[in-house]
Amino acid sequence: MKYLEDFRAGEVIDMGTVTLTDEEILEFGRRYDPQPFHVDPEAALESVFGGLIASGWLTGSLFMRLFSTEVLNKYSSLGSPGLEELRWLRPVRPGDVLRGRYEVLEVTPSASRPGRGTVRGAGEFVNQDGKVVMRLVARNHFRKRDPSSSV
Repeated sequence: MKYLEDFRAGEVIDMGTVTLTDEEILEFGRRYDPQPFHVDPEAALESVFGGLIASGWLTGSLFMRLFSTEVLNKYSSLGSPGLEELRWLRPVRPGDVLRGRYEVLEVTPSASRPGRGTVRGAGEFVNQDGKVVMRLVARNHFRKRDPSSSV
């Protein structure tokens, strides 16, 4: 287990890749975001996207899966107060291979709770062509190994 003290501003964590399939895009779209370009391949051809694309919420969910596995579950996560920013920059299509990256922007010990602190980080998904398709900035709380440390 790692703790708040183990994060360093500027550190980049490679979280691995995920590949999207038509079936995943359609299933998620039908259940949670039933817009034509997420649920109907023929209608999607006539859309501004020119074909089937993943819901941004699916893209965010896939990022969260990698972030949970590669960061939160390896560190002493205490939850999150939320996102500061979430941007979907390019359409995500069936067959796209997305690589997740997380950059530590700031590590701040809590002034009121000595046993914890906050990491402000930037996450992104980059497709197989090296294009950023999603970017976010979030804060996450983590337990400190040593409550008396100043980090």
